[in-house]
Parts: sequence; structure tokens; C-alpha cells
Amino acid sequence: MADLDSPDTIHDLATPALVVDRSVFDANTAAMDAVLPGRKLRPHVKAFKSTALATRLADDGHTAFCAATPREIEGLVAAGLTDDLLLANETLDVARLGRLADDAEITVAVDSDATLTAAIDGGVRSVLIDVEVGLPRCGCDPADAGRLAERARAAGLEVRGVMGYEGHLMMVDDREERTERVAESMRQLLEAHGAVGGEIVSGGGTGTFDTNTSCTEIQAGSYTLMDTHYDTLDLPFRPAATVVGTVVSVSGKGWIVADVGLKAMGMDHGDPTWTEGEVFFLSDEHATLVPREGSTYNVGDRIQLVPSHIDPTVARHEAMWLVDGDRIVDRWEVDLRHW
Repeated sequence: MADLDSPDTIHDLATPALVVDRSVFDANTAAMDAVLPGRKLRPHVKAFKSTALATRLADDGHTAFCAATPREIEGLVAAGLTDDLLLANETLDVARLGRLADDAEITVAVDSDATLTAAIDGGVRSVLIDVEVGLPRCGCDPADAGRLAERARAAGLEVRGVMGYEGHLMMVDDREERTERVAESMRQLLEAHGAVGGEIVSGGGTGTFDTNTSCTEIQAGSYTLMDTHYDTLDLPFRPAATVVGTVVSVSGKGWIVADVGLKAMGMDHGDPTWTEGEVFFLSDEHATLVPREGSTYNVGDRIQLVPSHIDPTVARHEAMWLVDGDRIVDRWEVDLRHW
């Protein structure tokens, strides 16, 4: 009987299980490194939520990271990844990061007097002014960025620059249109940077990693593992992650059922993809699949689904299993999962 604690192949895994194809992962990181080496990339750990994977990127020279939650920052510090950490998100829960100010260089994004006050009172030492550049989410009006920077400096904080996320443009299909619209969005950020100062202009993501030429650093993370959503674009990255399931039922009416359901798969971008047939639907613990005509599946067979949105998929798993073919070569704990 296979040892579930030390599996040799994907056939030994307890399912559902998140696996990462090592060769595809390596190709993805190499493609990114060729365009954005070293500090030109600030990998966003919210996409993969694993300090083991982050350490792999740091070994390639990407030693500055950004995160979406204070807990992710705490996890990076605990893992010794302390060179330059950015909480690229607004929070009032800053004191927990201020307590780590002697252990790591931590910067937080602020976009209002309230979040700036939280940063001041919380004991962090540096901020970026977060500017709204078209995505209806966080970020101050570009015209208010200079005032916030002045107040931050008056309180003794270092203002390292500005941040603006053009997330509304990540999935623009036409490359020329995407490039033009990103440039227009970034013009607002550069105007704000003129009023704020500092060495950093931070933004971008996997979808605009090479069309955003205005930022000094790009906050991409999904490129490492990818998903079917991003795979529709003209990017040099391919899906590296799949969720492995076990066939638990076979219907005489033509469908099969595997133990990969909503609780194992981020579904906000739609169904996952199955390269061996059609995904009929997912329920809590099950995926109902229709195999290609002529193929036969039995109870106990393994299937692999490609997630449509990698970030929330990863957050549902305790570990990623790195594989070479069917052979397991490493286990990366998803130690930053949840909030």
C-alpha cells in the first residue's frame, strides 16, 4: 500500500491534490526572468501562497516580494525572506507588521488619511501611496497623492514612491489595445509620482508584465503556475498546476465522477478544463466529467483538471506536489493559505 505521507507518484497521492509540473514551472520562471530579471519583478505571493515557492524565486534573484494580507507578510518574515516586503493592499491591521520592523524591511500601501494613520500608529517605517488608475477598487485620487505623501513624511515615515494596479486591463485580448490602455492608465500613476517622489513606481501583473513599461517593478505572481483564464492571452507562460482527482463513480449513461469539487477548485472564473474530455459540472466534492468518445474510465483511475483561477485554487490546498511526469520530486507547503 502506498505511503500517503511520502508518495512516489501522483497515483499514490490522497486526492484531491494540487500538483505542479516542474518543467512547465521552470519554463514559466525562465520566460519571466528573461524580461524582468531581479528587482524589476516583485513577485506577488497571493497567487501561490507558499514560502517554498517564494524561496525558489528568491534564488533566481527576485528578493523583493509583495503580498495581499498581513499574514502573508508575517509568513515571509518567518521564512527569512526579509529583504523588501510590500503589503500591496490597504489594511488597518498594521501593528502586527510594525512589531516586525526590526526584522524585515516592510512597506505598506496607503490611500487615505485613515490608512495612513494606521501605518503611523502601527509602527511601520515606510509606505507607498496607492493611486487609483482605473480599476474601481483601492487607491486615492491621483491629485491627492502628493498631500498624503507630505503628511507621511511629516510623521517621520519614508515615502518610497507610488503604486497603482491596472487590474481592469489584465484580460484585454488585443495586445495593441492592451498596450495603449496600460500606457494611458500609467500616465495617471506617473503624474502622481511626480508629486510624491521616491524611487518606486509599482504596478502591473501577469497580464501586463511586458506591456507595462512605466513601472520600475511589476507585481506578477500568477505566471508561475498560470490558469486557463490567463492562458487565453498572448503570454509566454503555460498552466503548470493541475488538481488530481480519483474517479469514484462511472455511469452507464456516459459520465464519470471524480473527487474534485468546489472545495478544491477556485470557480469564480468558471469551470476548470479537462484535456481528456468535457467538464459537465462541479458540486461540493465532485466533478462530473464526460470523457472523449472511445475512451474508457474505471473507478480508481486518476484525472487532472486545470484550474480556471489559480489564486483561490491554491488557497484551498495544504501543499503543492512538484512532479516530473508522474514522479513526485518535491512537496511545497502552502503555508500562507487562507487569510
